[in-house]
Amino acid sequence: MSVELRTLVTKVRCKNAGPFWLTVDIFCGTPQAYARVVRGLHTARIATAFDVEACTIKRFDIAELNVVKFSLPRPTVQGAKNDRDMHGASWAALVGEIPI
Repeated sequence: MSVELRTLVTKVRCKNAGPFWLTVDIFCGTPQAYARVVRGLHTARIATAFDVEACTIKRFDIAELNVVKFSLPRPTVQGAKNDRDMHGASWAALVGEIPI
């Protein structure tokens, strides 16, 4: 049975990694939650949510910290006329809704 990612983890955080990149940090809290997220959250799902190509995403599974991290190109350049989130933070809510 799938549940929303945010119900499994301690925190989902998104932020800028410069004007062209975003970073998504998923703090799992426990080794059990971490294992489920690593198994169930595919990079392609993040690509779909952000409307970017999966091959442009860098994924880091950090078992020692129970953290899964993604770095990806921003859908729009920070500060561009059509940028709706200057800090990249609102994407965390979208990621939190992904079923695992």
